[in-house]
Amino acid sequence: MRSTGGLLVVAGAALMLIGLLVGTGALSWFGRLPGDLRFETEHTRVYIPLTSMLLLSLVFSLVAYVVRRML
Repeated sequence: MRSTGGLLVVAGAALMLIGLLVGTGALSWFGRLPGDLRFETEHTRVYIPLTSMLLLSLVFSLVAYVVRRML
């Protein structure tokens, strides 16, 4: 149980940091990376964030790997 509490504290701190970065505009580049597809016509907009989601998947996989190694 002790490691679960520490994990929750770290996850909460990480969410607060991400919220702070989003609030200040430091992550405004996310979603506008090369490889993110955007198609716009007069009545339709289609947005496919391929590169952004690959980057997010890589970060989550790295975090999961580190957490597993610590436990």
